[in-house]
Amino acid sequence: MERVAGQAIFSSTTFREEREADWARLEELLRRAEGGSVRRLSDEDLLELPVLYRSALSALSVARATSLDMALIAYLEGLCTRAYFFVYGVRTSFGQRAMHFFTNDWPAAVRRIWRETLIAIVLMLAGTIAAYLLVSNDPSWFNAIIPSGLAAERGPDATAEALRATLYDDNERNGLGVFATYLFTHNAQVSIFAFALGFAFGVPTALLMVYNGAILGAFVALFVDNGLGFELGGWLLIHGSTELFAIALAGAAGLHIGTKIIFPGMESRLAAARRAGRTAATAMIGVIVMLLFAGLLEGFGRQLITDDWTRYAIAAAMFATWCAYFYVPRLGDGEH
Repeated sequence: MERVAGQAIFSSTTFREEREADWARLEELLRRAEGGSVRRLSDEDLLELPVLYRSALSALSVARATSLDMALIAYLEGLCTRAYFFVYGVRTSFGQRAMHFFTNDWPAAVRRIWRETLIAIVLMLAGTIAAYLLVSNDPSWFNAIIPSGLAAERGPDATAEALRATLYDDNERNGLGVFATYLFTHNAQVSIFAFALGFAFGVPTALLMVYNGAILGAFVALFVDNGLGFELGGWLLIHGSTELFAIALAGAAGLHIGTKIIFPGMESRLAAARRAGRTAATAMIGVIVMLLFAGLLEGFGRQLITDDWTRYAIAAAMFATWCAYFYVPRLGDGEH
């Protein structure tokens, strides 16, 4: 019995002595890295770390398999855990991660859903044209499409002078200011619902795109019929070029999930939905950023800038900027 115990102690001691130098070296490198001095690690240190980690991991497996003393196993487990997080863990800062999102992840996700983006735009245009034709031919359709709380005095009975005043009056108490606030809230809700309801095979998302276009079409018809189409375009597009683009992307994100569930290809529906959800969620995070931009343009640009051509120029510049940001290839993109 004493002989067996002696062999165990000897084996454990020998095992430790043969590898203790490597463990000490790994512990030293980890201590320096965890102390915030990763940049002080040389290239040789960085290359040595994964080798030492795998060596410690191998020693841990042997120690467990041969039932060496528990203190040694606990020490190796702690050492390997620390090394794992350094070798495989995320070591980028929030700023670096945010920079990577805006320079790579977001535009790449938007490019991957370009087909769905075109579909969403077509659906919105279809709703806009349909509502425009309906209201132009029969103004009573305006009240059927626009919620009564939103329409207020801007119904078919409003005069051209009253409608014109709402396009240039910067008094936040005016009716159009209320409408603008409603429109921003409404569009944010539409964006979120369009994304979230994509799991229902994309059908609710498609309907939301059509309905959102219908609201726009009814509104446009009201002003065009009163000779204010050009003026409304400047008022709407100064922020709408960003906001409507964001809504189209949100709809595209929902449609992307819905189509992947219907047509999963070689994957299971769950796997296809999970992969599509990651792309769509990345695009949606960016949509929130776009809506914030649109809110700033709506809250300040539209109120401070009343010249129609300047409004159109800003709208065109914003649209061109977003298109260039999303779709112009970049060096080192690595996408095919």
